[in-house]
Amino acid sequence: MASTKESAPKIALVTGASRGLGAAVAIRLAKAGYDIWANYHSNHAAAKEVQEVIQKLGRKCVLLPFDVGNEKGVADALEPLLAAAIPDVLVNNAGHNKDTLMMWMTREEWEGVINVNLTGFYLVTRSVLMGMMKRRSGRIINIASTAGQSGLAGQTNYAAAKAGLIGATKSLAAEVCKRGVIVNCVAPGFIETDMTKDLPLEKILPSIPAGRFGKPDEVAAVVEFLCSDAASYIVGHTISVNGGLYM
Repeated sequence: MASTKESAPKIALVTGASRGLGAAVAIRLAKAGYDIWANYHSNHAAAKEVQEVIQKLGRKCVLLPFDVGNEKGVADALEPLLAAAIPDVLVNNAGHNKDTLMMWMTREEWEGVINVNLTGFYLVTRSVLMGMMKRRSGRIINIASTAGQSGLAGQTNYAAAKAGLIGATKSLAAEVCKRGVIVNCVAPGFIETDMTKDLPLEKILPSIPAGRFGKPDEVAAVVEFLCSDAASYIVGHTISVNGGLYM
């Protein structure tokens, strides 16, 4: 009789997965059949809620509390898991902003934003990249921002980090595509998350042709598409999800 052993489940590692975009991406990929490695920094209650949603969908969810910008923390959390399995998908979503005008920006505010958004991408991606390349398959999706495409007053640090992430996406895509690893970027505009909840709608909405903020699941849907076989010929690109704010 032929073996009926099931193939190993697909795995998606999502950073910053306890809230907002990261939570939406993790849940969307769970619905698409992925087990989730959900990284978050310190919001244990929110992470547990995401885990419970994913488990109700019939998928596994491993919670990984670590700072993506801390090299030892990344290694301590991921190395034991990577010894047994390599994620099929990595979504670098963890982000941090500290908005202020450049003339008042402290070095701590500069380095803190760069560390999470850009160095975090480097540390986590480096951890999984060799395994993906040896297997000759993998998807890496980096979550950038419209700020990294157009710039935004008061966000010099954040825009620099996200623009750097877009450039890194292109370079890494060129390096690893021939080994079966496809790298792309998604650049959300104003999305309904904790990061945007206190922004002045009356000033921002007139600049958005769609006339509204986006929803986290609208970004997650694009990430899911980039993980699919239908997106296998999209390499090194940045897909904007911004309601026409930047074209």
